[in-house]
Amino acid sequence: MIKRALWQGLVAGAAGGVVMTLGEKIEQAITGRPDSHVPGRVLERLTGMRERPGKQSLPVNWAMHFGQAALLGVLRSVMAHAGLRGPVASAQFTVVRLTNDQILENATGVGAPPLTWPRTELVVDLLHKTVYGFATGVVADALAARSGPGPGRRHAALRPGRHADVGPLPRTDAYGR
Repeated sequence: MIKRALWQGLVAGAAGGVVMTLGEKIEQAITGRPDSHVPGRVLERLTGMRERPGKQSLPVNWAMHFGQAALLGVLRSVMAHAGLRGPVASAQFTVVRLTNDQILENATGVGAPPLTWPRTELVVDLLHKTVYGFATGVVADALAARSGPGPGRRHAALRPGRHADVGPLPRTDAYGR
């Protein structure tokens, strides 16, 4: 499961990063909001690279933006393989994505806690990270579904009183075979 979850997660996370970036570009065209260079500054601080005042290098910014998206996708893939799928799992994963950003940005001194942000910036960030979380989830869930329901969902099917409306489960005997 781990090998499969790894490559599928990298694919799902990269796809989520692309969808999020497209959404950001559409939003920026409408609102006039400039590009964020926070990802690049975080990567420079994390790696000890020489920081450049003003605009960051586009490759450095994209390396952090898409690298972080792809790597976090692995977690969403592991969730899907364990049977944690659908919108609730994607919402849970979105919280992880937001938390990861805040830990890295605040620990490096590049960012500030979200409660200190202007409300419009907070809403925009929440919107884009939600798009990422759900887009990554759709891809991760679809890829994991090819491997079956996952151990958690198989267990739930065997337990009286568990909800059966979580999607189709394969026919099994009392031992999950």
